[in-house]
Amino acid sequence: MESIWMGVAPGPQTTRVIAMAGPSETILKAQLLKDPVHPRALSTLLEAVALWQGQPVRAALCVGGMGSSSDSNLCREAFLDDGGALFSVTWVHAGARRPSQRLHGLGSFRDLERLVIEEVAR
Repeated sequence: MESIWMGVAPGPQTTRVIAMAGPSETILKAQLLKDPVHPRALSTLLEAVALWQGQPVRAALCVGGMGSSSDSNLCREAFLDDGGALFSVTWVHAGARRPSQRLHGLGSFRDLERLVIEEVAR
């Protein structure tokens, strides 16, 4: 069964989220608050995308890169729910990748797209 690939990258002011149906089709981009208000926000988001698309989600929580922050509530809460058949989350060290051009007012997602393709698609 095919899956949706998602990348979640907490940063100092915001958390960027991207969902892809394969390496070239982006289906969702979002720039959210740095920390979710509810402790189940990440698992609920992943579950919702899986249910919406009818495919399981394989997500990468990307931390450790330029401008990222692992002190986010997101990082502490990410692994409390195993996702069952709907989603899985993998911790990925982003390295010191340099962000590329800005995209439609949401900021750069190319580094996150590249991480999703390289890490989640394995």
